Amino acid sequence: MTPASIRYIVDDVAASVDFYTGHLGFSIEQDARPAFASVTRGPLRLLLSGPGSSGARAMPDGRRPVPGGWNRLLLLVPDLKEEVARLKGAGLVFRNDIITGVGGSQILLEDPSGNVIELFQPAAH
Repeated sequence: MTPASIRYIVDDVAASVDFYTGHLGFSIEQDARPAFASVTRGPLRLLLSGPGSSGARAMPDGRRPVPGGWNRLLLLVPDLKEEVARLKGAGLVFRNDIITGVGGSQILLEDPSGNVIELFQPAAH
């Protein structure tokens, strides 16, 4: 099975690799630091494109890809409160507090470049 791939533009590839492998259970697939790395978690492949990578090159009109938008990958967690406490204990940055809706609970975590990861715990049925 081919993994699903998402590209994140990052400011520092090494810091991003450390973040995703050290805190969120990803493994290094390809390491071309400082320009690029790819990390995997199950069927997800995350492409980390630094300033020196082809994925971060300027567009013909001069616009540059930048990190930190609102599109995000979503990681399921079995116990959201426990995971948030663990990550806050490691000094990681969140955009909000846990919110709960009909489908479950979620919170938005930022990587070192400001890209968003949604941690989600489905509602019990």
